[in-house]
Amino acid sequence: MATKQGKKDNRLSDKEALHIAETTDVSPGQAKELAKKHGKDKAKEEAKNFKAEG
Repeated sequence: MATKQGKKDNRLSDKEALHIAETTDVSPGQAKELAKKHGKDKAKEEAKNFKAEG
């Protein structure tokens, strides 16, 4: 079965999600959702903005 070319894997590992949760004010689950929506590279930045807005 062929894989999609150019598609980035934006999933966070549990360890990565926990790190974002510890350094921001979101839960690990929210961190994973933000990574899916905005990309793995921007997840931490979006997590900081997520609670600042909410």
